[in-house]
This record gives sequence, C-alpha cells and structure tokens, in this order.
Amino acid sequence: MNAATAEKTRMRVEGMDCASCATKIENALLRVEGVSEVRVSVPAGTVTVQHAASDVLSMRKRVEGLGYKVLDVGGEGGHAHSKASDHHHSHSHDHHDHGGSCADAGPAARTPWWRTAKATMTIAVGVALAAAFVLGKLVPAVETPAFLAAMLIGLVPIGGRAFNAAISGTPFSIEMLMTIAAIGAVFIGATEEAATVVFLFLIGELLEGVAASRARASIQDLTKLVPETARLERDGRVEEVPAASLDVQAVIQVRPGDRIPADGVIVAGESAIDEAPVTGESTPVRKGIDGTVYAGTINGDGVLRVRVTAAAADNTIARVVRLVEEAQESKAPTERFIDRFSKFYTPGVVVVAAMIAVVPPLLFGGEWQEWIYKGLAILLIGCPCALVISTPAAIAASLSAGARRGLLLKGGAVLEEVGRIQMACFDKTGTLTAGKPQVTDVASFGVPEAEVLRLAAALESGSSHPLATAILAAAADRSIVVPAATDASAIGGKGVRGTVEGRLVFLGSPQAAEELASLAEQQKALIVAFNEVGKTASVLIVDGAPAGAIAMRDEPRPDATEGLQRLRDLGVETMMLTGDNERTATAIGRTIGIRVRAGLLPQDKQQIVSGFRNGGKKVAKIGDGINDAPALAAADVGIAMGGGTDVALETADAAVLHGRVADVAAMVELSRRTMNNIKQNIGVALGLKALFLVTTVAGITGLWPAILADTGATVLVTMNALRLLRMPAQ
Repeated sequence: MNAATAEKTRMRVEGMDCASCATKIENALLRVEGVSEVRVSVPAGTVTVQHAASDVLSMRKRVEGLGYKVLDVGGEGGHAHSKASDHHHSHSHDHHDHGGSCADAGPAARTPWWRTAKATMTIAVGVALAAAFVLGKLVPAVETPAFLAAMLIGLVPIGGRAFNAAISGTPFSIEMLMTIAAIGAVFIGATEEAATVVFLFLIGELLEGVAASRARASIQDLTKLVPETARLERDGRVEEVPAASLDVQAVIQVRPGDRIPADGVIVAGESAIDEAPVTGESTPVRKGIDGTVYAGTINGDGVLRVRVTAAAADNTIARVVRLVEEAQESKAPTERFIDRFSKFYTPGVVVVAAMIAVVPPLLFGGEWQEWIYKGLAILLIGCPCALVISTPAAIAASLSAGARRGLLLKGGAVLEEVGRIQMACFDKTGTLTAGKPQVTDVASFGVPEAEVLRLAAALESGSSHPLATAILAAAADRSIVVPAATDASAIGGKGVRGTVEGRLVFLGSPQAAEELASLAEQQKALIVAFNEVGKTASVLIVDGAPAGAIAMRDEPRPDATEGLQRLRDLGVETMMLTGDNERTATAIGRTIGIRVRAGLLPQDKQQIVSGFRNGGKKVAKIGDGINDAPALAAADVGIAMGGGTDVALETADAAVLHGRVADVAAMVELSRRTMNNIKQNIGVALGLKALFLVTTVAGITGLWPAILADTGATVLVTMNALRLLRMPAQ
C-alpha cells in the first residue's frame, strides 16, 4: 500500500471489554485487504486502523461479524476519514448488544449493563438452570435433557462467536476453549456441570464488562465537565447557544458560579477560577484581563467576558481525552511481551490439556472419563484473559488518573520509562521559575517605598514590557492608586521618563540613572547586592535626585524546593540546565537547592543530556517544550511544562499541564505504583492458574471452579487496576 494514500480511521466499538476481544478484532481487521496497522484500546473502547482509502465498509462488517457493534466511525465508508486526532461524528443507534464477547459498556453506550442482551441471556440461562434442577428432582428422567437445554441457550451464541473468531484468525479464543470444554463435558456425562460452567462464564463476562466500563468512564467523565450551553454576545445581545457551536474569536459571557464552556482569554472582568475539575488544583486562581481560562473550570465571583480561542473539538479537555485514548492504544514493553507470550501460551495449554486427557489412560491405565474431565478443566484454567488484561488495565487506569491531575503521558511505554529515571534535568525560565519577573524589593533613597512604587508604576502604565508588568502588579498588590504620567517616553536601552504630578521622573538602569544623578556609595552597594543574588535593579530619579530602587527577579515556582526534594527522596538526581547567566542561575539554584549548569546553548543542553545517558543513567529533561526541543528529544523521557498550551500537550513524551515542579515527582510515583500494580496482577493471574492446575490434576477441583479461576482472576485483576484511579491528591 502506498503510504501517501494510507488513511487512519478510528472506530468506537461497543461490547469490547476484555483482552481476547482486542486480539480477535486485531486479527480480523489485519485480514481485510488494504489494512496495514490496527491499534486496539480495550479501556478506551476504540480501534484505530491504518488502511487504504476504500476499506471502511468492509472493516466495519468484519468487526460487526464478530458480534460487536460499531458506534462511531471517523468518516463514513469511502468518504474522507478522520485522522486519529480528529473529532468524530456520531451515528444514531438503538443500544442493543450484538452478543459481543463481553458486556455492553462502551463509552457511547447509555444502556445500563443489566438491560443488555448479554444480561438477558445470562438471566435466561440462570432461570433455565434453576428450572432444570427443580425438574430433575421432580422427574429424574428429564434431568439430563433439561440441563442440556439450559446449557445450549448460552452455548449456541458462544459457539457462534468461537467459529467467527476462528475463521477471522483467532482459533484459540476463550469462546473456543469454552465450547470444547462444554461439549466434552456432555459427552462424558457431566451435563449438569457443563450447564453450570456456561452460566458462570456468562456471569464472569458481565462482571468484566462492568469493571471495564468503570475504567472507561473515568476519563470519559472529563467530557461531561463542559456545559452544553454558552451565553454568546452577538449584535449587542446575549443569547444561549450550544457550547459545541461556538466559533473561535466569539465573545461569551460567563456568570459567577457557571462552568466556562470553552477555552478562551478574558477580555473584561476579574474572578477567582476554580480549576480543580480539570487540573486538580485545589485553590481557586485569580484571573483578570488577558488571563487564560479552560473549558470545564468554574467561574467564581465575577462576571467575565471571554474570547473563545479553541473550538469544542479542540479545547483542553477534548485534547486531553483524545491524547489519553491514543496513549492507551500504544502498548508498553511489558504489554507487548505478554501479548507475544500469550500467543504461545494458549496453544500450549491446549496441548497440555490434550496430553492430560490422553496420556494417563493410554500409558498408565487411568480412567478415560476421569482424565478427559481433568483435561477439559485445564482448558478453562488455561485461558489467558486475566494475564493479557493485567497490563493494559493498569496502564489505562494510570493514564486516566494522571490526566485528571494534569499529568499527561503519551502511552504505556512512557509510563513505564518515567518510573526508571535516575536524573532529572530542568530548564530554569518557565520551568523551575514562573517565567515572568516579580518585584522582590523596593528600596527607599529618601522617598517612602510606597511613593517609589507609585511613581514607577505611573511611568510604566500602558507598557506591556515584562518589567513594567511586574511593577504594575506590585502596585496593584499593595492597592496603590497609580497617577497619570504625561510625556512618558522610552529611552532605548536606558529606561523610561515622563512627568508625574508636575515632577520629572526617570526609571532605568543604574548606569543610566548615574548620568542624571550621582548615587551614594551605600546606594551603589545595595544595587551590587541585588545583582549578586540574580536580581535586576532599576533606579528611580525624581527631579534630578535619587528617590529609590526597585529590584526584580524571575522567582522560583512556589513548590520548586519541595518538588525537587520529593524527586531526591525518590532517588532521582536533579540538575538545572539554563542559558541564563551564571550569577542569576546560581542564585536561583542556591534558593531552591539544585546543582546548576548555566550559560548553555540548546546544543550544549543536548550534549549534557546525551552525556548522562551514555554514562548509563536514565534521564528526563523537563522544559517548556519550545526552546528545549533538542534536549527533550535526546532524553529518555521529555516532559513539557506548561499550562495546557498546544506546545505542552503536543510536544515531548509527557506534559505537566499546570506547571508544578512537584508534579514531576508525582509522575514518577504514579509510574512506580503502576508497575507494582502490574506485577501484582500478573502474580494473581498466574498464581490462581497454577493453584487450580494442581488441584484439578489432583482431582480436588473440577470444571466449575476452573471457570471461576479464569473469570474470577480477570475480575480481580481489573478491580486491582482500578485502584490506580484513586490517585492521591497532592
């Protein structure tokens, strides 16, 4: 297939709740002509296919032929298909289960699990089983036919799915093992047990479906945070419109207490924004004009006018959900290993079961019926469902939990790798620091400090320069009323001057200030002291005399010291790599407790990161995702630090959405907890199988405990993985 003509289509598939579902769909779709790659995410309920342009209809038929229901397709057969990251249009369906291998609990399904066709079938088999039991006690002659009828109610659909899976490339499916075991049990006279096993199998599938739907809902629930309507300002009026219809650049009004319906920038008003639903940030953030707001966050106490910056399909929440779903489709190394292992494991189980059924009677004079029974039980014990779901269930739960806290990881491989990092290299500006200067000191040279700040703010009114913004913010924090300045003008490279309340005022560099007025030795010493700790000092001259000085610095993020300490507690070394000058970088490094390499060009950062890797260390590079691109690419894991920006979301391997240094440590902790969870899951899956294998061969347990060993292990593993959704608050 010509790569240039290849397209990607994403389908939402209902009823796909266990690992064997993914295998069957993948094998079936790879047999469709023109399909080159299939990625299935059971937790997200999605299938992404790379294919030639004309194959959508045949792909859809192949999936539905296996007994699943295709709910959405990114573009319909033969028309333009969405890329994996495009949004999808939905198709109306009545929500009935086609008898897929697991319970109906897809993201688009709204039918409660107890009203699905699968649940109805389980109840029907249960009622028939109870009736057969009662009938058998009353009329012993009809006991066997009654149990046979009860078994067939469930086994006929299971056998049909086994046949479809076999002809689509998956001969060793759980349905096939189940069908062989049930039919074999009938032939050796264990009809009652065969019917019980079919009933337990259906119950197990229902439980798997409920557990899988819980995992799936955790990330899908994010989309429900966005309100359905928005108050749009149009032609001087405010009208309610669907939030999904908002165009970029539209202006909306958000009342106090309302959820914000779109990503945007505040054009009027000021309010405290509760961002906890999206970022997990517990304290409301005060925002005013030019402040960025995100869809799904809650407006606090003021009316806001907001200019929309992203369409509904591209707002922060939609992109987070999309990125998590795509991440769930990319397999972790552990998951790939277990997939390969299960391809040999299941046929191996069939061979072992056959040998147990045949060898003892043939060679050692064993009872044929007894050993065939044991062989059939081992077929059921050997199903790899619990083993295969152990890794993706844990990874999906972690990716969802992380996303709800503003920690985005691009797939299972990244999630595994983050937990192994030994060295974290941080950029300074915008990563360890806030990225904008703040006023740290106001010094008086004979004029009160408040007056120094008031006159400086008057000169800087209307300027958007970062230093001007810092001075105006400091004046606002102290509730200083800023007077108007006349004839204000900037002097290139020196400062700004103007007239304030009849006085000639200048604010600029110490060198430029000395041209207008001589500074005392004590005043010069103070400026040198500011410089030594990485602060930039501006001197205020009023009517030819020094009035005071204002020191500014790009200050460390509030949690930088604590965040770095948490990393060190996890055994991760930390280092700052910055292009800033040695003096400023060292001052910041000393404040927050981190080793510093300063004055670096982008290629220098890349070489340092590569040097650590060549020395055998696992390295994470944390930066803003723009000017650190070479170093981010050179690291084992590149983590972009940003407030939900396109760059933070789309660049690097992972992203910390709300820019907390401590969240890098939270990411490492999440990874390590996930890997421990996966080990527990694999231990449970293999341990239960080993236990029941021994007890079955010893004749202690039989067919129905065998099916409990399989479905029970799958449910246990899934529920254990769901514990990861309860990520502790920071």
